[in-house]
Formats: sequence, structure tokens, C-alpha cells
Amino acid sequence: MTDQESSRTPYIGNDGPQPWRRFVAVGDSFTEGIGDPDPTLPGSHRGWADRVAEVLARDVDDFAYANLAVRGKLIGQIAAEQIQPAVDLKPDLISICAGGNDVIRPGTDPDAIAVQLEDAVTRLSSTGAAVVLFTGIDTGFTPVFRAFRGKVAIYNENVRTIADRHDCIVADQWALKTIQDTRFFADDRLHLNPLGHHEVARMVLRSLNVQNDLQAMQPEPLPVRTWREARAEDIGWAREHLVPWVLRRLRHQSSGDHIGAKRPDAVPVIVLEDDA
Repeated sequence: MTDQESSRTPYIGNDGPQPWRRFVAVGDSFTEGIGDPDPTLPGSHRGWADRVAEVLARDVDDFAYANLAVRGKLIGQIAAEQIQPAVDLKPDLISICAGGNDVIRPGTDPDAIAVQLEDAVTRLSSTGAAVVLFTGIDTGFTPVFRAFRGKVAIYNENVRTIADRHDCIVADQWALKTIQDTRFFADDRLHLNPLGHHEVARMVLRSLNVQNDLQAMQPEPLPVRTWREARAEDIGWAREHLVPWVLRRLRHQSSGDHIGAKRPDAVPVIVLEDDA
């Protein structure tokens, strides 16, 4: 097996360090880590990709990691702004989760979105790096995004087809039933909280077949609320999160406008003790 072929398959051995030396993550808020505050850098975010990089770095002295993801980005923007910089960093492991912001927009076509995804994957896989693709989460558990469940399912089938065509690794969020629970989500009900990002990191490492010591985290029991308290909470959420989101859509604005990548260069990783 050539070095290129080796980098494109999940790690299957337990007798030595994992094979990757340079990991680059591209995408939107999910990969940037929104909802998971970074305790070492106020105002920044950690997220599943940082957590995966920390595990991978434990095995390899010269491991480097870049994260080009920016919140709010549509798939066309990710393709235009992140793919070539990712290729230029010469990674041997790349993750791309893109299209989610497009899928949840009314009137969009998941098949057309998938065409754009495949164009990006074609460019990434041509480097010889192992490419990790993500399915979208099953939104059936949440009233806010339940209406998009069918579109997400269609998009996911496209993702799996693209992964098969380009020999990619699939990180299957749809099958990750653990996080289909509001306790794994931030107050905005859209982004994962630290517990959610921790569970996604564990799932990605399983997909890569990398052994690790990350343990499942149990959320606190849901508090008992009266109907009136639940209604007040919903109104507060709509005022603080839903209305600003709708206004940005109407104004053709994005939460990622004027924001750059948090780790534009592939640099060494500081390994944190994981407490979710």
C-alpha cells in the first residue's frame, strides 16, 4: 500500500500511533465550535474538531492542526473561501461539514446543494488526504427544525453517495442518537453545547478507528417546568435567538460576516484535559 493510499483509509491498527500528521477542518459554525466556549481563550470556541485534534496530537510529536471554518457560511462560500487554503496547507486528514445552513433555508434543493459539496470533495480528495464527511443530525426530536427532517435525510443520502465515490470516511451524525436531546444543545437550540461537541468528537474518533480515553458524559436531568415557565422560556428564546436569525436572513447578512478563521495555519496543538 502506498503512503497516499494509507492516508485515505481509517486507521486500523492498535500497535502504533495514528498515521496523520496534519489535520485541516473546513465548514461552518459546527466545525468552528460555536456553543463550546474555549476555556483557554475568552471569546473563542473549542468544538469537536479541536477535541479530535487534541486526541490525535497525543500520538504524534509533530502533529499540526488548522481550522478554517467560519460560522454562518453557506456551501458556496465554503467552497470559494476555504477549499483552496485547505489544499495549500498540505494536510493528510481533512474534515468537511458543509451544506447545513443551505438545507435549513426554505426553498433550497438538497440535491443541488450536494452537487456543490461534491465539487469541493473532488478538490480535497485529489490531494491524497483522508477526507471525513458528515451527515446531518436527525432533527425529528426538535420542534424548531423538525420540518427540515426530510431535506436533511435526502442530503445525507447524497453525502453517503459522494463518500462512496471518493473513498471518504463518513462521520454519521444521523445515527448519533445520544445528541438527539436538547440537553446536548446550547441555549440557541441550534448549536451543540460542550457535551454535544464532546460526543461528536467521540463519534469522529470511532469513525477514524482511533482509540482514545474520551468517556461518555451524562447531562443533568431536565428540570421540571410548568407550562407557563416553558412558554416564557420559548418566548425568551425567540426574542434572543430566533428573531435576530430571521432578521439576518432578510438583510442578507451572516453571523460570520467580517469574521476570519480561528486557526488559519496548521500549528501544534495544546492538549487539554477533557471535562466536556
